[in-house]
Amino acid sequence: METRVSIIGIIVESTDSINKLNELLHEYGEYIIGRMGIPYPKKNVNIISISLDAPLDIINTLSGKIGMLDGISSKVVCSKV
Repeated sequence: METRVSIIGIIVESTDSINKLNELLHEYGEYIIGRMGIPYPKKNVNIISISLDAPLDIINTLSGKIGMLDGISSKVVCSKV
C-alpha cells in the first residue's frame, strides 16, 4: 500500500485527555517516524508535532481520533510523494 510522509500538528489546551492521546499514539506507533513536544506555559498549551509515514487513510483516521479528544485539536500536512 502506498504511504505518504506527513505531519500531524497537535495543540493540547487541556491535559484531561492526554492519557487517551498517548494511547492513540502508541496504537499507531508503527507509522510514527518521530515526535516533538513543546510546552508553552505563557498560553498554557502544549504543542506536539508527529511525523508519520503511513497510508493516507491511517493518517486521516489518527488525526480524526485525536481531534475528537476533549481539549485537543489537530491538523494534517501531507507530502506530495
